[in-house]
Amino acid sequence: MKFQGVLFFPVTPFAPDGSLDEERLARHIESGVTAGAGGVFVACGTGEFHALSAEEIERATRVAVTTTAGRVPVLAAAGGPLPVALDQAARVERAGADGILLLPPYLVGAPQQGLVRYVGEVTAATGLPVVFYQRGTARLTGKTAAEIAALPRVVGLKDGLGDIERMHRVVRAVRAVPGTEDFQFFNGLPTAEMTAPAYRGIGVELYSSAVFAFAPEIATAFHRALTDGDDTLVGTLLDEFYGPLVELRDEVPGYAVSLIKAGVTLRGLDVGGVRAPLLDPTPEHMARLEKLIDRGLEAIRA
Repeated sequence: MKFQGVLFFPVTPFAPDGSLDEERLARHIESGVTAGAGGVFVACGTGEFHALSAEEIERATRVAVTTTAGRVPVLAAAGGPLPVALDQAARVERAGADGILLLPPYLVGAPQQGLVRYVGEVTAATGLPVVFYQRGTARLTGKTAAEIAALPRVVGLKDGLGDIERMHRVVRAVRAVPGTEDFQFFNGLPTAEMTAPAYRGIGVELYSSAVFAFAPEIATAFHRALTDGDDTLVGTLLDEFYGPLVELRDEVPGYAVSLIKAGVTLRGLDVGGVRAPLLDPTPEHMARLEKLIDRGLEAIRA
């Protein structure tokens, strides 16, 4: 399973009664694939994985698989306590996913070999390729990353820590292992475009784009400019759109998800609000987000 281009992390739409809205999820995913997504990561961080039941994750995965119809790979999330992760992994495999984004154990700090054991037990229970998400309490050394990369079915590592030196060591340690030429690394920071140039410098070219969920035109233009070496457009978008978006995001905890969902609604598809403990953006923040979207669209049309 090889990824390229912009990776799409759809939001999870909820109906007025708070239930999963499968019809709007299908529309949201279809629009992303049509816009050129290189892969769909459903029910993951942007999709409020933390707030979904195992049954909802399975249903969302099935919707994504049916909607994409094999045009791009579909990965879905599993993680948290080991029995929960095993159940989720079995469900998304049953739903037809092409792979799993494996999030870390919940809260508990683990020794390095404990993290290897965690990933190993999940991968041993599924036939799907697995991308491990380094974030929170899962902080890998280069040696541990190399051990995890060598496990059967582990095909990638996504970084959500933002420690460039640590990640550089991880990349070099994994690449030193024979047979890891096809192993893939992902920049998984919120609003990853802000750090994409730095990550490219250490050999991590793939990144998750939450912005693609509500402004695929902007996300695609940025990715193309970054790939083609158009430093002027990259700088303009970082200064006029992504930077201010990060400033707004950082004003309220949880806005890394809430603003994305609000952006989808602003662009014409009402996907409902976020589930507790997150909060929806205030009217003032919604107005600022709308202006930022307009500014980003203007920048790519200039």
